[in-house]
Amino acid sequence: MTRTVIIDNIRLGGGNPLALISGPCVIEDKESTLRLAQELKNITKTLGVPLIFKASYDKANRTSINSYRGPGLEEGLTILAEVKKKIGVPVLSDVHQLSEIELAVQVLDVIQIPAFLCRQTDLITAAARQGKTVNIKKGQFLSPQEIEPIIKKITSFDNNDILLTERGTTFGYNNLVVDMRSLIIMRKFGFPVIFDATHSVQLPGAKGTASGGERQFVSPLAMAAAAVGIDGVYMEVHENPEKALCDGPNSLKITDLPYLLDKIKKISAISKGNNEK
Repeated sequence: MTRTVIIDNIRLGGGNPLALISGPCVIEDKESTLRLAQELKNITKTLGVPLIFKASYDKANRTSINSYRGPGLEEGLTILAEVKKKIGVPVLSDVHQLSEIELAVQVLDVIQIPAFLCRQTDLITAAARQGKTVNIKKGQFLSPQEIEPIIKKITSFDNNDILLTERGTTFGYNNLVVDMRSLIIMRKFGFPVIFDATHSVQLPGAKGTASGGERQFVSPLAMAAAAVGIDGVYMEVHENPEKALCDGPNSLKITDLPYLLDKIKKISAISKGNNEK
C-alpha cells in the first residue's frame, strides 16, 4: 500500500478511492478553462470521484516554434487562481524553469515536473523545498526503477508529498507503449502512482510539426491501469478535441468522460478490494 498524500481535502493513495487529475492540455482562454473546470466538477461530484484540475500556463516543449504555448506564467496563474476560487477545486500545473516556482507556488496545490525535465535536479529540488505536493511525470526514456533516485531528490528535503505519473515509454520512432508492470514497480517505492491515460496514447512528433495521437486507446488503457491498482488517473479533456490548441489527437472529449470514469471507478474499487489488504 502506498502512503496517503493529502491535497486540499483529497486523500490520494493509501488505499483511498481513485482520484482524477483532469483538464485541458493548455489554458486557451479564461472562459473555456472555467467552463471545463465546472463541467469536470459536476461530473466528478455526481460520480463521487475526487478532482484535481490540471491545465498548463505554458507548454515549453512544443514541437514547433509556431505552436501555441499558452497565456504565460502570470496570466495563466491568474486564471488558475480563479478556478480555485470559483470552482473550489485544487489545481496542478507544470513548471519548466526555476524562475517560475516563486509565483507558481502561490497558486498551485501540486507542482508538476514535466516528463522531459524529470531528471533536472535543480528544478526538482527547488520544487521540493516549497513544501507542496510534487508530481513527477516519469520520462518516456526511463525505466520504472529509475524513478527511485528522483524520489530521493525530493525526500532529501523532508518532502514526502510525492505523486508518480506513468505516461508511456518511447518505442521506436513517434510511438509510445505502456508497460503495466511499470505501475506495479513504481508503487513499491511507497508513493501514489497515477496513470496518464491520454499522454500515453500520444504519437510524439508524428505530424512533423506537431504530435499525433490514438484517442481510441484511452479507454482500454485506463481500464487496464485501474485493474492493476493505480491511485489516480490523469486524463486531459477538451470540449472539441479536433480544435484543441494542444494535444487534441490524444485528448478525450469531455462528454465521453462520465461513462469512462464510472467504469474506471468500479474497476478500481474491485482491484483495491483485492490488492490493498
